[in-house]
Amino acid sequence: MGTPPKKKQTGGRVTPKGTRPDDRARAGATTGDGGHPGSSTRYTPPVPMSEKVSPPWVAPTMFGLLGVGALTIIVNYLDLLPGGTNNWYLFLGLGFVLGGIITATKLH
Repeated sequence: MGTPPKKKQTGGRVTPKGTRPDDRARAGATTGDGGHPGSSTRYTPPVPMSEKVSPPWVAPTMFGLLGVGALTIIVNYLDLLPGGTNNWYLFLGLGFVLGGIITATKLH
């Protein structure tokens, strides 16, 4: 068994020797569309975003929902709600906690 034959290189150097592929872009080279400079070679700074501020009701609502949800779950397990321990109270408490988490995503 011999070694497999080496593949013949096809193609050749694309850029002139001693240059890098991005040198043309830095030098303001033109694209093939009639000599106009390529728009992708220019740096455009990002548009500054104004600082976002949450409405004043977001934080108290978030903490209120989280607190009511946790309190509902705790009171359910302590058997202090009418009807004894019930899964519906647990689901209600989890719903309040989920509402608090969703409200927390709106806080900036």
